[in-house]
Amino acid sequence: MISPNPDYTGAEDISDESLMQGITDRFPSALTAFYSRHRGKLRSIVGSVVKEESDADDVLQETMLQIWREGSRYSPDAGKPLSWVATIARRRAIDRVRRGQCYRQIKERYANDVQQPPMSRANGMADEVVQQDLRTFLNRQLLKLPTSQYQVVKLAFFNGLSHREIAAKTGTPLGTVKTRLELGLQKLTQSMRPLAGKV
Repeated sequence: MISPNPDYTGAEDISDESLMQGITDRFPSALTAFYSRHRGKLRSIVGSVVKEESDADDVLQETMLQIWREGSRYSPDAGKPLSWVATIARRRAIDRVRRGQCYRQIKERYANDVQQPPMSRANGMADEVVQQDLRTFLNRQLLKLPTSQYQVVKLAFFNGLSHREIAAKTGTPLGTVKTRLELGLQKLTQSMRPLAGKV
């Protein structure tokens, strides 16, 4: 008689196909066993695309969550379970890199737009006035952001917190923190464009 809640943990003689069926049948131990068995290979696949260790860990977690949600979509016609999961992991890793590149580009544009010119003795007073006006303008634009975006931008750029620290401090999922920061920076960059060449 089949157990209503079989335990796949440590069952090395169970095939990947059986583990995938267990995942489809919503047995957490099947997902745990599959991950434990193939963690090294999947980590290597993700690590070949994503260089930051913390990002690679996030991609692995996102991959396993997707497998848990979409295990029923697996078909033996698509190949071995590991090949199917590896394809998902690689796609998620590529998506993470693309999002990271987009974020860095926005951050660099923002930094360039608000970079304050070096103060010289000859025009120090004039530069100080311009910088004060720029800071006032920037503060106004920050206050126009939605509260959630303002919060993460302030914590990242004024408090120097990392994405993970912001997530922990605000009780917000890491992915949501990154999205809010990206959207906030996009809006700030757009608001600074009229000032290009004037400061």
